[in-house]
Amino acid sequence: MAACPPELAWNICRVKVHEAWPRTTGGKIKVAIIDTGIAAHPNLQIAGGVNTIRGGSYADDNGHGTHVAGITAAKGLDGIKGVAPDVELYAIKALDSRGGGYVSSIIAGVDWCIRNKMDVINMSFGLVGSSVSRALSDVIAKAYNQGIVIVASAGNSGTEDNGMIDAPASFPEVMAVAATDMSDKVTGFSSRGTGIDLAAPGEQIKSTWLNGGYMTLSGTSMSSPHAAGGVALLLSRQARLSPTQVTEQLKSWALPLPSVTENEQGAGLLQLDRI
Repeated sequence: MAACPPELAWNICRVKVHEAWPRTTGGKIKVAIIDTGIAAHPNLQIAGGVNTIRGGSYADDNGHGTHVAGITAAKGLDGIKGVAPDVELYAIKALDSRGGGYVSSIIAGVDWCIRNKMDVINMSFGLVGSSVSRALSDVIAKAYNQGIVIVASAGNSGTEDNGMIDAPASFPEVMAVAATDMSDKVTGFSSRGTGIDLAAPGEQIKSTWLNGGYMTLSGTSMSSPHAAGGVALLLSRQARLSPTQVTEQLKSWALPLPSVTENEQGAGLLQLDRI
């Protein structure tokens, strides 16, 4: 096992992705971040995107989407490197400056990903109640059936939701990701429930931010893009894998955490050293 270089962030070391980088850094894999957009940043290279709210710029005016994007794809400047730094990164701005939005904008974003042949979609947000529409589940199923791997955050409700994780993570076609901390424990805020596939670092994660800066945030929003980057690395090595095969492969490599149920961690902590 390769020692983790001291210049890498704790979360990158914990998923052992540095051991996969000699073989792949995700080149030519198209990763779409459906979020608040992605801001121009010296540590990010954005290949394109779309604003599904009102057209125009896909630039981030909130910060969340830029932070998520850096966890997947930061190039390595300033000591901040993403899981898959050489992916083709696409910004789908479906959420506004406050991080809110309409389900119709999210649906339009997924549809754009289908039309533009994305390989991976990351969705670091959660919908509850009446927001979970049949139209959204239908378009996600369509993307899945076209071979797109869809990854989403499990939610930040802790134990409050009686075993429920957020949609779209709760949809059967979606890889749902819980959050762990620096001690490899599932965080108190990470939602519990059936349907969680994996866990990944989600506490005190430093990543790209607005105005060329950096920010440290916590949440399952930060966990999901670790897995999305891992998916990209796996697909760059085995392009013919189906979404189901990708999920099962990553789950088979995961590290089960002691004294934690499947409803908290899924198969365990994401491990990428065997890609």
